[in-house]
Amino acid sequence: MTPSSQIPLFKVFMAPTAKEKVGEVLDSGFIGQGPKVDEFEKNLQTWFNNKNVQTLNAGTSALHMALHLLKKPKPHWDEDVFQGVAYVSHNWPGLEPGDEVLCTAMTCTASNWPVLANGLKIKWVDIDPKTLNMDLDDLKRKITKKTKVIMGVHWGGYPIDLDKLREIRTSFRSEFGWAPAVIEDGAHSFGSEYKGKKIGNHGNLTMFSLQAIKHVTSIDGGILISPHDELHSRGKLVRWYGIDRDGDRKDFRCEADIPEWGFKFHMNDVCATVGNENLQHANNIISQHRENAAYYDSNLQNIPGVTLLERQEGFNSAFWIYSLLVDNRDGFYKYMDECNISVSQVHERNDKHTCVQEFKTELPNLDNTIGKIVNIPVGWWVSKEERKYIVDCIKKGW
Repeated sequence: MTPSSQIPLFKVFMAPTAKEKVGEVLDSGFIGQGPKVDEFEKNLQTWFNNKNVQTLNAGTSALHMALHLLKKPKPHWDEDVFQGVAYVSHNWPGLEPGDEVLCTAMTCTASNWPVLANGLKIKWVDIDPKTLNMDLDDLKRKITKKTKVIMGVHWGGYPIDLDKLREIRTSFRSEFGWAPAVIEDGAHSFGSEYKGKKIGNHGNLTMFSLQAIKHVTSIDGGILISPHDELHSRGKLVRWYGIDRDGDRKDFRCEADIPEWGFKFHMNDVCATVGNENLQHANNIISQHRENAAYYDSNLQNIPGVTLLERQEGFNSAFWIYSLLVDNRDGFYKYMDECNISVSQVHERNDKHTCVQEFKTELPNLDNTIGKIVNIPVGWWVSKEERKYIVDCIKKGW
């Protein structure tokens, strides 16, 4: 039977305790960055098992700041500063205007516009149609000495092959004496794991989004995990104009000397309070996404017109979205709407926009795949009865 209301593709999770806790903050007279932000960051550090976690007002701000932090050269950075994993090699030259960033066009514009905002150039890398992640073979073909950063997106929460990416960087280092930095866009990937470790713990700058419809929301917000203590310390300053909020001040309203200017990218106590309450439910939320995804993986096999994406051992997605490829997508959209099931491609290819036409390049895999991508409801709100209904509808054909 067709449900009376549409099964949503996205839904905001809000902890039942959040309203009361936010009220306490609103009544406290302290709503800017304060003790609740500190508390939230400590809880996130525990959750990620990583001490270099800081919050910001948006995931986009985290990406912007990550690129900004990399502008500063570091001539003698230690190769093994983070759990034996190289961050950037000796003689890291820093970023300069016009340097190239290797990017995927199959993502939210929030991933790539910070590249432009930092005065850098985008170089598009094709996608792997089996995962919708960046095609690392194409990346290897396109990497040059002008490449300073690789911006990898874990599509839907499914990790890119970080070991293969590291091998590419190692080969580059042997030729040039330094390697491009890696920024992982984990907007879809809160709780995803690669080879037994949570994303954010593989030696790269890593962003997560806490926007409204993500696994964990703080209404809006972002996270930046840094692989190096110095980057983390600089980030804490740069996110608030470069001001050392923990330093000694003769006048509490007047800052001391600012060695490096910064932005207004910090989180506030209201958003941190919401994030703190929702974080307590993170494991349950992620497990429900994974359970629904596993059901689809088992029950959508061998259906005419449907191609499922790849699953490899050690690549443990948090399944923010569940993507598949379908033939006759327009027909599929129409049929799903008749079934009261919300579906979407979710993100448009970024390279189609006028503001990035100067970077246009051939992306044959994306060209051949973009018209087939669709996402079906997979989140914590999808009941066992609803997911069975979704599968049954798809099996009937369109």
